[in-house]
Amino acid sequence: MAEFDEWAALVSESPDGSIYSLPRYLEILCRAAGGKFSILGVRHGDELAGGVALYESASRYGTHVSPRMLLSYNGVVLRRYDTRCPSQQTARHIKILSGLVEALARRGYARVTLNCRSSITDLRPFLAAGWSASPYYTYIVPVADLDLLWSRIERNLRRLIKRCEKDGMTVTEDDDFASCFHMHAGTMKRKGLDPYLAERPFREYFEILRAANLCRLFHARLPDGRPIATQLVLLGPNPVTHTVTAASDPEFLQTGGTAFLRWKAFEAISAMGFSGNDLTGAGLNPVTHFKSQLGGDLHLFLVADSPRTLQYRLGSWAEALYRSLKTA
Repeated sequence: MAEFDEWAALVSESPDGSIYSLPRYLEILCRAAGGKFSILGVRHGDELAGGVALYESASRYGTHVSPRMLLSYNGVVLRRYDTRCPSQQTARHIKILSGLVEALARRGYARVTLNCRSSITDLRPFLAAGWSASPYYTYIVPVADLDLLWSRIERNLRRLIKRCEKDGMTVTEDDDFASCFHMHAGTMKRKGLDPYLAERPFREYFEILRAANLCRLFHARLPDGRPIATQLVLLGPNPVTHTVTAASDPEFLQTGGTAFLRWKAFEAISAMGFSGNDLTGAGLNPVTHFKSQLGGDLHLFLVADSPRTLQYRLGSWAEALYRSLKTA
């Protein structure tokens, strides 16, 4: 569709864009995970000025829009304008955002949650319409200057990376999805969680993305070829890539293979011409402590939440009560 091509061009040009807003990516995700998507755009004359890609999920309480696993960002995308006066660009963006708020309200969703990129800092039209906004964090590692990045990586990780190289460990970029899923499922099980997708649809998701040149799968391997850590990275048209899943074999956590894998993936991403890698999330936990040692910058982004419908609020409350009673 011509409209999708126009939207994809805007996503590629805007600092607010990412692979998660591309129609092609959303088609692949919907095929693997269910749901459906649409693009809500705002025009300024004949020009597409902004919009949002909406991944919709059905529930017994109504259709809702929200991020999910494998969909970290689903926020607004705005065109940037070359103006001498900053207030002119701000005024245009306010009009675009106001139009989006009104259009979303007309759609009658049970709830809408938008995870915006860190470049979106002004959500006043949403707040004025009764939405709420809360902060969320992630680490983005700058990979354009690898010498500088190496100097920023924590000293102990640099030691582990060098030791892995000395011991003959390697990193491969391949299509060994079976090893990736095995480590991913094991990591999620240790956390008491399910895999992002069942193995068959997850494999289909990966294979279609790889055929479209929208991802890379990396493995850290022992000298005998055994994989001990895995990392799936989403590419896309924007300068920042996204680590969508990372996992490891618990038997080899002390080898430094995870740090070695991350560093080699940064090298590969840099060689492809990308400027950064989003490590996806920075909650206060041991994994985030590890991410903080990789030389990245902490980024704050805004999560916008619409008012919930009464049916959705009551249903969510009832479900939470049921889970609490069942646990008790």
